Amino acid sequence: MATKAKRKSKTGGKSFQLTYATMFNPPEELHTRYERALKKVKANLGNDIPMLINGQDRITRRKIKNTSPINTDWFLGSFQQATNKDVRDAIGVAQDMFPVWAAIKWERRVQLLRRATDQMEKRLFEIAAVLSLEVGKNRMEALGDAQEAVDLIRYACDQMEANDGYIRQMNDDPLKGYSSTNWSIMKPYGVWVVISPFNFPGALSGGPFGAALVTGNTVVAKAAEDTPWTCRLLAECVRSAGIPDGVFNYISGYGETTGQALVNDPRVAGLTFTGSYEVGMQIYRSFGKAPYPRPLVLEMGGKNPAIVTRNANLERAAQGIVRSAFGLSGQKCSACSRVFVETSVKKELTELILKYTDEIAVGDPTERDNWMGPVINETAYQNYGKHMRALRKAGRVLAGGKTMREGEFSKGYYCEPTVVDNVPQSHPLWLHEMFLPITMIAGVKSFDQAMELANGVDFGLTAGMYGSKKEARAFYQQTQAGVNYVNRPQGATTGAWPGFQPFGGWKSSGATGKLAGGLYYLPMFMHEQIHNMVE
Repeated sequence: MATKAKRKSKTGGKSFQLTYATMFNPPEELHTRYERALKKVKANLGNDIPMLINGQDRITRRKIKNTSPINTDWFLGSFQQATNKDVRDAIGVAQDMFPVWAAIKWERRVQLLRRATDQMEKRLFEIAAVLSLEVGKNRMEALGDAQEAVDLIRYACDQMEANDGYIRQMNDDPLKGYSSTNWSIMKPYGVWVVISPFNFPGALSGGPFGAALVTGNTVVAKAAEDTPWTCRLLAECVRSAGIPDGVFNYISGYGETTGQALVNDPRVAGLTFTGSYEVGMQIYRSFGKAPYPRPLVLEMGGKNPAIVTRNANLERAAQGIVRSAFGLSGQKCSACSRVFVETSVKKELTELILKYTDEIAVGDPTERDNWMGPVINETAYQNYGKHMRALRKAGRVLAGGKTMREGEFSKGYYCEPTVVDNVPQSHPLWLHEMFLPITMIAGVKSFDQAMELANGVDFGLTAGMYGSKKEARAFYQQTQAGVNYVNRPQGATTGAWPGFQPFGGWKSSGATGKLAGGLYYLPMFMHEQIHNMVE
């Protein structure tokens, strides 16, 4: 069942439901409330933001001092560099509280998680303002991230209710003279660690920790070092909902130290990680060294193609490609970084893509008129320059291709939205996830060739296609990606939403084959036990 969460606004007599697919024409109320929240948040920057362990704020001696990628003169605050003792303490209290939380009836857990989402929704515009400042999201992307965190948790609650807590009676044994009953009971694992990425610190923190909590696990959540503030706000909402202390804990720190300490602790019963393929596979190998297998949910990026045939609505295709290629400066694991178009319509499609790319307003994403903001940090900024040097040698840059260093851009990490053509298919950047505002176009002779190229990478997260219904059926039959869109102007490869398009990938993009915000996600946070009774 789809979530019913809505942002209420009287716009043409209808309520407005915020999703990534609907955010392009928001009611004025969303702008007004966002600007009000942003003003309050910006007036209170520079604080020392604590961790949350056993319901108590915790400060450490060593700090992570975060500035905004929009303007590095904006000092957002000091965040804690967790010590090994902090990690051990967080896992220890979560382990101590696991029997208590697991014993609470699932209906009560649902009630408490819904209270937490109510708190998040009350603070939605504050959370969105923080998301803009620490990630560099435009206002609608930030509101979308905040609302998706709410909707992912509510959808998990919906699924617990729809499946009656995953308690099912099985067949009775056909024993003469006895009554033998059987029940299947899904039970939580224990302490569940959530390690979230910088690009969606709302949804990709809240979604997995909400699923872990509602199924009866206790949680230790670690945010990315570039974006720890959003997760702290979500932690405050969980605490204020009345969830017992120690059931949910939030820590901050660097991935190679704090993150690795979490992965290495044998008391951790399960783990969710969202991030790069390289780090995900390191965790996969490390986590497998325990005495017995433990559940591991990995989402590790994508190299997402859009296929455009001669039968496509090219206007729709160009809109969808540009939105997916350059939304959040290409820093989405679902970003459209590869376009395969039949040669008979390549020139026309390319011209439309360039038209829409040229219309993109780049700048401070908290300002209403700016659609694309900065990349996350200096490393991403330098990677953009490195990739562009390689692409200029290999192909033809049709739009963009430069870092933006002058005037209002001089204090942030701004890169031009970039379209590249004529790069040989043998070039490694057709296979490498750049995570930047760069998309590459190639002409193909046929739909079959496009499908072969689309599937010819190790990743399999999202894919898009523009063409006829017959081609759509062939696309669905052959595609090797978890989330697939056809003829979608709102985004060629982006825009998944809980209850509508669950999100996750195949091959190198994911470890489980089950998608977040979908029908089969919650059972990954539980293991099955059979209860047999003979009377």
